[in-house]
Amino acid sequence: MFSQKVEYALRAVVHLAAVSPAPQTTEQIATMTRVPQAYLAKVLQSMTHAGVLRSQRGIGGGIALVKRPEELTLLEVVNAVDPLERIMECPLGLAAHGVRLCPLHKRLDGALALVEDAFRRTTLAEILAEPSESIPLCDFPGLPQVPPAPER
Repeated sequence: MFSQKVEYALRAVVHLAAVSPAPQTTEQIATMTRVPQAYLAKVLQSMTHAGVLRSQRGIGGGIALVKRPEELTLLEVVNAVDPLERIMECPLGLAAHGVRLCPLHKRLDGALALVEDAFRRTTLAEILAEPSESIPLCDFPGLPQVPPAPER
């Protein structure tokens, strides 16, 4: 349902939220999120242009969140790299439908509306604070580490 670009962007901002406010290099973010560095650089650039991230060159520089994790929503991140597109008129271009969506496209748009609302209401801080039994993809500083499951 979501592009790889969105997945990578979300991984990167969750990592940055975990280490906030310390700036990170593209290499550090790529290593911690297991995202190819060259592709990640393009994703980070998109988020910088959209105002989600800031980038500073030089010693002590790097990439950091513009907002605090409590203020940045998942929807802002998603829309910075691959915006959710609601269905406002018939995607088939049928003149008879116009803005009156058929039952199928009305349901699809309803599902998109639910996702959009959930992402609008979810901050990065909530993602980091949510208890979980899952082993995180990244070893985030300050979070308890869960030992790996025994092999069978």
